[in-house]
Amino acid sequence: MNNYKLYIQYDGHKYNGWQKQGNTDSTIQGILEDTISKYLSVFDSQSIPIELNGSGRTDAGVHADGQVANFKTNIEISTDDFLTNINDNLPKDIRVFGIEKVDITFHARLSATGKFYSYYIDNGDVASVFKKNYNLRVEAPLNLDAMRMAASFLEGEHNFISFCAKTDLKKTTVRTIYDIKITSNNGLVRICYHGNGFLYNMVRILTGTLIEIGLGKMSPGYIIEILAQKDRGLAGPTVSGNALFLDKVEY
Repeated sequence: MNNYKLYIQYDGHKYNGWQKQGNTDSTIQGILEDTISKYLSVFDSQSIPIELNGSGRTDAGVHADGQVANFKTNIEISTDDFLTNINDNLPKDIRVFGIEKVDITFHARLSATGKFYSYYIDNGDVASVFKKNYNLRVEAPLNLDAMRMAASFLEGEHNFISFCAKTDLKKTTVRTIYDIKITSNNGLVRICYHGNGFLYNMVRILTGTLIEIGLGKMSPGYIIEILAQKDRGLAGPTVSGNALFLDKVEY
């Protein structure tokens, strides 16, 4: 049995997220599994359709520049031929830009040690014509210093249940955020999150909360209270997914 690691990019606008679902064919995982399985069946008509393990389940509309996945097959793959064929048969907004054979124990999600996400906010004086599809527009000026102070309270190991849209009582909601960087360039604000893992909608809720603080609707120190109370109702809104990118997965 061979284990292959894939590096994937996609524009999530048209898709219902990464995870395959029974009620729609419009998921990244589903499209990739179908395309790869058809490719492998050329070499072995009896080959079993592959199961693709993603590093994480990006939400509907969310994009990825560095998603990682893996699958196992008894077929020995020519990596150059694989990339050419797969990309020729994928939609143009999904690309596999790398493949490598890895140890049989490698699992894209379970082996991951960290992830980087970026959220982009258009906070310029005039809304950009070209950024609207991949940035969240915020009209009022943001206090970035207040947002950075609030972000510092989020760093470290915490129970982030207040920043999760739904929870599985069987799984822990404790995560570690190693770093949050907030930068601005000509009105384009970028919030970069680096952590060991993120809960459902966590980055989007964290961003919504930081924006509320940047607008003066919450004080930076209120983050401490939100974490302590473990109450989703205290945190900010879940912002749209169109401005969120999975940048990189660490192993």
